[in-house]
Amino acid sequence: MIIHHGYFRSSSSYRCRIALNLKAVEGYYRPIHLLKDGGQQNSEAYAALNPQRLVPAFELDDGRVLTQSPAILEWIEETYPNPPLLPSCAIDRARVRAFCAVISCDIHPLQNLRVLQFLTAQFGADQEAKNQWCQRWISDGLAAAEKLLKNRLSTRFAFGDAPGMAEVYLIPQMYSADRFGVDLTNVPRLCEVAQACGGVDAFRAAHPSVQADAE
Repeated sequence: MIIHHGYFRSSSSYRCRIALNLKAVEGYYRPIHLLKDGGQQNSEAYAALNPQRLVPAFELDDGRVLTQSPAILEWIEETYPNPPLLPSCAIDRARVRAFCAVISCDIHPLQNLRVLQFLTAQFGADQEAKNQWCQRWISDGLAAAEKLLKNRLSTRFAFGDAPGMAEVYLIPQMYSADRFGVDLTNVPRLCEVAQACGGVDAFRAAHPSVQADAE
């Protein structure tokens, strides 16, 4: 059985929970609290699994460990191909991956806990300042993601009538947008997709509020 070392509020961990649920792959969720005890990810035991001291880390049956959510998600897709999370057409796969990269490369790193902690330690940023920081970069990134969907045919989900990798990345980011008070009025298509995902059990079961370590 896969052991998923994660944190309920981590976007990266959230993505992996969604993907496992969509694939109906059984896994054991082992919480790693990023704030308690000075950050449990900083323990030597966890660092032995993931030298970056980040979540998620996937510990496989044979003892091998996978890190970095994009790599983990590609492994899940290749190891458990049904239902597919990526289109069959190479061009369409590239478009989905570009959409995902807007979130994973251009939004998520700037709102990462390490970055927010640095803003406080180095510049004395209070919570309001950190909220404004997150609002700026999340808003810019989601606006770009919205434009990538602008000229597509109207489908229930971002790239078709079934949820896929785009939603795996999008929904945790929409959760973070709500958490940091981002105005979403300029991304109506993304909101439609998020609403559609809200009716899918795989997404509801992955939500941070229903995880064992939720606060």
